[in-house]
Amino acid sequence: MKKIILSVFVTLFCCVGYSQAQTTKKMTRQEKKEAQKAMEQALFEEARQAIENKAFTLEADRVIFKRGRNAFVSSNTNFVMVDGDKSSVQIAFNIPASGPNGGVTVDGNVSGYKIKTDKKGSIYLTMSVMGVGISAQVSITLPYGSNNATVDIRPNFNSNRLTLSGEILPLDKSNIFKGRSF
Repeated sequence: MKKIILSVFVTLFCCVGYSQAQTTKKMTRQEKKEAQKAMEQALFEEARQAIENKAFTLEADRVIFKRGRNAFVSSNTNFVMVDGDKSSVQIAFNIPASGPNGGVTVDGNVSGYKIKTDKKGSIYLTMSVMGVGISAQVSITLPYGSNNATVDIRPNFNSNRLTLSGEILPLDKSNIFKGRSF
């Protein structure tokens, strides 16, 4: 009789312990979601501040071409960088037919730098970049709550539009390899 009562208590104890472990597991999942959301919000605020300071880099990990084809690329060699009134755009593909530094790097001066924010908090940046190898309209879209953004590069003299997708980082946190420009 004592063995039966003891086994019933052990079974109940195990069941209660298991149910408490399940609720603890659910709470940790919820806490993980909240921590992830807080981290993404902090990255968004950091990106927003970098855009307002005109000191950021959009490190692209994907290039989207004119008719929707895309290619995954290295983020440290594909970027759009703004440092005050200067800008650099570098596109480098991992193919043998690329330029002398593995791609194309152009520098230019920034003008018409305009930042807009919509009702949801997303940030839209438009600017013109003019230099020796570039004359283009650049538009950056940063959705609220993340530092993942897209940039549209529309040349002024042809219709070879290019879209890059990646993360916006402040210049001091950026890890890029800039090649020789035109």
